[in-house]
Amino acid sequence: MKRFLIGALVAGSLFASGAIAESVPNTLAKVKASKVINVAFAGNALPFSFVGTNNEPAGYSIDLCKRVIASIGKAVGQPNLKVNWLAGSTPERLQMIATGKADLECGNTSQTLARLANVDFSGLTFIDAGGIMIRADSPFHSMADLDGKKIAVLKGTTTEARLNAIVQKHMVNTRVVPVGDANEGVAMLESGSADAYAGDKIKLVGLAAQAKDPAKFVMLAEEISFEPYAMALPRGDSALRLEVNRALTQVYLSDDIETIFARWLGVLGRPTPLLSAMYLLYSIPE
Repeated sequence: MKRFLIGALVAGSLFASGAIAESVPNTLAKVKASKVINVAFAGNALPFSFVGTNNEPAGYSIDLCKRVIASIGKAVGQPNLKVNWLAGSTPERLQMIATGKADLECGNTSQTLARLANVDFSGLTFIDAGGIMIRADSPFHSMADLDGKKIAVLKGTTTEARLNAIVQKHMVNTRVVPVGDANEGVAMLESGSADAYAGDKIKLVGLAAQAKDPAKFVMLAEEISFEPYAMALPRGDSALRLEVNRALTQVYLSDDIETIFARWLGVLGRPTPLLSAMYLLYSIPE
C-alpha cells in the first residue's frame, strides 16, 4: 500500500511538472522556427509609437524595439527576422500578448501590478506622468477648477483609472468621458464638447504639436499619475525577458539611447535626472 502511494505521488508530481512546463511559453523557439516575430504597437502615440511615412511604425519606442528585435534575431540564429507589426489600443496590445498573438509589445504602455497578473514586462524604457491639457483661452488654472466639468481620457489606460479615482474622491460633480482614440479627445477639447483632455504628458505635447494651431492648447502644472513605460512580454517566459533586457542594457550603455532620445524627444531638451537615473538603473551588469 505504501509503495503504491509513493508511486502515485511520484507520478502525480511528474504529471504536474509536465503540465507546468507545457504552460510556460517558449517564444524564442517559436521565433527561431518561424523566422517571424509578431510585435504589437501603438499606432497613434506620437512621439513613442505611431504609423509614420510609408505606413511604417516609427517613434522612440519603435527605435528601441527594433534594436531588441535585432538582438533576439542574433540570439536565435536568425538575424533577418520578418516582423509582423500589429497596431492596437493599449487593452488590445496587452490582450495580444496574453493570448500569444503577439510576441513583444512596443508602445507607451505603463507597467502596473494589475497588468502583471496577465503579462510580464521588460525593464523600464521611459518614465512619464499623467497630465491635463486644456484650451489656452479657458479660465482653468488647476484641477480644482475642473470640478463639475467634462474631462476626456483615453479608455483602458492607467490615466483613466487614476482620473476616475481622483474624481470619485475630490471632484464628484466632474464627468469623465472615455474616448477610443487620442485624436477624438483632442477634437472634443477643441470643439468645446470637453473642457479638458487627460493623458501622458509627453503624448499630450505630441498631440498639441500635431494640431493646426498648437498655441490653442496648454497643460496644467499638476500631474495626476506616475507612468513607468516598459515592453509587455508573455507571462512566464524568462528566456525572452532576459534577451529583451540584455538588448535594452546594450542600448542604455551605448550612444544609441542619446541618438534615439534626441531624434524623438530632443525638442524637449535633455533627459530629466529621473530618466537618466532610469537608464543607469536598468543597465543590468553581466
